[in-house]
Amino acid sequence: MDGEPDLWIGGTWRHASDGGTRDIINPATGGIAAVVDEATPDDAGTAVAAARAAFDDGPWRATTAAERAALLDRVADLLQRDKESLARLETVDTGKTLAESRIDIDDVTTVFRYYAKLVGVEADRVVDVGDPAVISRVVREPIGVCVLIAPWNYPLLQMSWKVAPALAAGCTMVAKPSEVTPLSTIAFARLLDEAGVPAGVVNLIQGSGATLGPALTDNPDVDFISFTGGLATGRTIARTAAEHVTKVALELGGKNPHIVFADIRDGDDGSSWDAAVDHVLTGVFLHSGQVCSSGTRLIVEESIADEFVAAVAARAARITMGDGLDPASETGPLVSEQHRDKVEQYVQLGISEGAQLVTGGARPTDPALADGFFYLPTVFDRCDRSMRIVTEETFGPILTVERFGTEAEAIALGNDTEYGLAAGVRTSDAARGERVVRALRHGTVWLNDFGYYTAAAEWGGFGKSGNGRELGPTGLAEYQELKHIWHNTAPGAAGWFKN
Repeated sequence: MDGEPDLWIGGTWRHASDGGTRDIINPATGGIAAVVDEATPDDAGTAVAAARAAFDDGPWRATTAAERAALLDRVADLLQRDKESLARLETVDTGKTLAESRIDIDDVTTVFRYYAKLVGVEADRVVDVGDPAVISRVVREPIGVCVLIAPWNYPLLQMSWKVAPALAAGCTMVAKPSEVTPLSTIAFARLLDEAGVPAGVVNLIQGSGATLGPALTDNPDVDFISFTGGLATGRTIARTAAEHVTKVALELGGKNPHIVFADIRDGDDGSSWDAAVDHVLTGVFLHSGQVCSSGTRLIVEESIADEFVAAVAARAARITMGDGLDPASETGPLVSEQHRDKVEQYVQLGISEGAQLVTGGARPTDPALADGFFYLPTVFDRCDRSMRIVTEETFGPILTVERFGTEAEAIALGNDTEYGLAAGVRTSDAARGERVVRALRHGTVWLNDFGYYTAAAEWGGFGKSGNGRELGPTGLAEYQELKHIWHNTAPGAAGWFKN
């Protein structure tokens, strides 16, 4: 960054082969936060070749589980050592609050600790074939060269979900963060270098996905592609990978329902109403709505809808916006001017579609926020499934409200989406809660909570939210191949052919 080489290829830090650079913009101020190298397709091809050589000819895939676990733990230690500087980079890069960025670094650390413990736990599986002379085993081996493409909203966290299990499995990789938010990933790669990752095992490039994508995904030397991002790009990657029969895992976002039943008034502690309002608010406006699992669709029972929506809107209007480095800020800007333009277009579309604007729907008027890419938390009531703001992923601070009368209707509305990443349910009726969460077709469903996850549980979606899973044991299995070894300890002639 700012003069230092930012591409890590084959164990060497280098500048882009054509000398190209990119300005990284601080979304809170509109100013230049850093200047980084912009890789070329040739650089991307060189990175894949380095990963291929490191996998085929290097020692990494033959390391023991204990050696890989020790490396992962060293990385976790370094993450905590540099927690504050990494968090500041994440905030300057994405606009999120420093408090949220610190939580992200802790979560990244937890992911590395988790896979350090998990690697080696899965022993070879012995299969009884009914012949005492035969030892039949199913073993796990690294899948090979992996391309890891992370999004701009949680740059380091999402990259860690890929790098940690890939390292644990013994794979080599090319990591590409979003060109909009690469700063924390560059710093992270320097920590991997310091931790002793062998040359070529992890390679880092950054630049435009449109420019670098084909060199990474349309490449026969790549064995696996993990992509988190938009549906259109995911489809393109899947089509391209199919030509080489390359395995893929895709996390493509969501349009997530948050269902609220009227019986929340019956909660034992008397706070269920307030908790529901709070979680709906946090579920959609955290990080200004730039979260793949944001609860952007409030589906609320008709009998409480007017009062509940009014309560959510009143609190939304009081959210303190500002630079994420300011401790007083509760949420920050959108990631770029282009993304704010997209959000504004969706707001205008919602108005034209007939949705009732309750609050927000504009840029803030505070002069202190004029240079950043801020947009007010926005609530639309009286929405229905004919509206694009209800069906399409707006990825901004926009909450749409739909109403229901019966439990069956709530479930139908919750499942009426081409996505299926996450959902929330709020009810004081335990039996109802269990019925509804089991009926919802989403990869994660929260009951009387929203937004939390654990490294030990799988993350991913149904439908057009993608395929494959990250985190948990399955997140490691994505980076492994299964091999069956049949060992005959008393070999002899088969005797099938007599002459």
